[in-house]
Amino acid sequence: MKFIELVQKRYSVRNFSNEAISEEQLSAILEAVRLAPSAVNFQPYRFFVVSNKNTLAQLAQCYAREWFAKAPLCIVACGDHTQGWHRADGKDHTDIDVAIAVDHLTLAAAEQGIGTCWVCNFDVKRCAEILNLPNNLEPIALIPMGYAANVTCDERHKTRKSANDLFTFIR
Repeated sequence: MKFIELVQKRYSVRNFSNEAISEEQLSAILEAVRLAPSAVNFQPYRFFVVSNKNTLAQLAQCYAREWFAKAPLCIVACGDHTQGWHRADGKDHTDIDVAIAVDHLTLAAAEQGIGTCWVCNFDVKRCAEILNLPNNLEPIALIPMGYAANVTCDERHKTRKSANDLFTFIR
């Protein structure tokens, strides 16, 4: 599949079936995360792959949406700001590096026919407690994963600004 076809195929899934993701598929997705670039190659992140039913139920307390609780797997993407690269003016690139890795994750999952959704509006403190995270790790995103229960995506995922609204050419 061409890259643009993969990008067009990926959307935020909010209706999961209970079909399990195979170990081979999960390994391929995680390898894409492992290979993601990061500033100065510091890789200031840790990804928690959660399939334990009890832990998934606890994570659902961090984001109280029925569809979220139905995902058979959730990856918690955490950043380590003590390991991230900081620009000369102090800008911390940890969140950017995590976002690049999560984007690799979502595209690799789409290639495998597995749905994902970025969840950033969640109870970060509760999530850290559930996973018993050390102070240096901040949960940045929850990524529920699984096969889509339906394959139609919401119209809002197809709506994009025009190129004229997004790009400014300085030639």
